[in-house]
Amino acid sequence: MSKHNDKLFTVHEHALEKEYETCPQCGAELSIKNAKSGPFLGCNNYPTCEYSRPLSNQSHFEDDKVLVGSECPECQHELVLKRGRYGFFIGCIQFPTCNYMSKTETPDETGISCPQCESGDLLQKKSRFGKIFYSCNKYPKCKYIINLKPVSEICPECHWTILVEKKTSNGKQLICPQKRCGYKRALLE
Repeated sequence: MSKHNDKLFTVHEHALEKEYETCPQCGAELSIKNAKSGPFLGCNNYPTCEYSRPLSNQSHFEDDKVLVGSECPECQHELVLKRGRYGFFIGCIQFPTCNYMSKTETPDETGISCPQCESGDLLQKKSRFGKIFYSCNKYPKCKYIINLKPVSEICPECHWTILVEKKTSNGKQLICPQKRCGYKRALLE
């Protein structure tokens, strides 16, 4: 066996030294803490000293992109593309004085009428977790909602106006969304 080189495995003498900032209120060391909103610097004397500050000096507003040529319908100022906790949205640059917001995604129309109120249509929407669901466009008057893709076909057993498409181990099936009706059949592709 060959000899190993000790210089390869020696740690630089300053590599493990940490430079700590001091708390401006009490003079103790600051350390990195974690919260659901992200990491921050906090005083080690907590709870006697409650000093904390963001880890980075950058604010979230630097990431906002101004949409040139767009105008807020409420206050006529510019609109910006912002990132919120549930994704991107378009908001007014004058926030918090103007609270105008619109989503970047619009719900997709399915062309299938709502079986509950019979006056609205079912729209394909996305939840805050990214899951697709279908609801009536007459919300909040009609609160009909289903998680499976609707098909414009009448149930032969209970005469409900839609069936839903469900993927199973046997392939795709059309089933009735009514709990008291157990109708199902294989979907021919």
